[in-house]
Amino acid sequence: MTNILITGANGQLGSELRRLAKDYPQFKFYYTDIENLDLTDFNAVETYINIIPLKYIINCAAYTAVDKAENDIEMARKINVDAVSNLSKLALKSEIGFIHISTDYVFDSSKQNVPFKETDKALTISAYGKTKLMGEEEAKKAGNFIIIRTSWLYSSFGNNFVKTILRLGKERTELGVVFDQTGTPCYAADLANSILKIIEFTEHSGEFKSGIYHYSNEGVCSWYDFAIEIVKKAGLTCKIKPIETKDYPLPAKRPAYSVLNKSKIKESFSLDIPYWIDSLDRCLKELL
Repeated sequence: MTNILITGANGQLGSELRRLAKDYPQFKFYYTDIENLDLTDFNAVETYINIIPLKYIINCAAYTAVDKAENDIEMARKINVDAVSNLSKLALKSEIGFIHISTDYVFDSSKQNVPFKETDKALTISAYGKTKLMGEEEAKKAGNFIIIRTSWLYSSFGNNFVKTILRLGKERTELGVVFDQTGTPCYAADLANSILKIIEFTEHSGEFKSGIYHYSNEGVCSWYDFAIEIVKKAGLTCKIKPIETKDYPLPAKRPAYSVLNKSKIKESFSLDIPYWIDSLDRCLKELL
């Protein structure tokens, strides 16, 4: 039996992985979140890992409050850097494959107009992005590591843009949504499925393909386009008004362009990635 630990198991991605577990009977999953394992406590993590002969760790745990991180950098660092360091050290020591989830926020895209490749230089513009980039450096120390950068994550679980637009679209007659930030949504269920396919591929091939990979759904849109599709498919009458980023100031800067090139992950693991509108359809069928 292949034992897999999922940290941050109560979040969007962790919840989607938990739901998919039944489709992978060859894997035995263990789930932790802050309630039962503090990843910033090295001794606690070491004790946990020493009890279970793990083959893989999927680290979904993260501090994701982007704006709050600007004034709470220490807590963001503990979760996004120190916790990753603890996991990677123990993964290296016990020869565990380490899969770590990162973000498009590691890039400053103010002058970018082509999808980011894994080899493009990372340059952060927010405290959150800085801690996630530092976390990537810690993850690399695991020996066998896979870092997956993703963007605009949403799910039927947790809090996210899709659920916010559905809620506000029912409460208001008009919503302003930024149109000058471009990227690609990522349905967490698709990412979860791809992660498990990567592990399945690794088990069958016997080769752990360490490296950084990019993953989101296919296609490109703005937050405005994303909101328009959500409202339309939900049958809401709320009008979506395009606004500029400067008209909706937030503490943390957002990438103006954060489309990710996914060629590497598709070719390395023979993955098919769904188009973002098709994935949105599937998520909305659960939510509506």
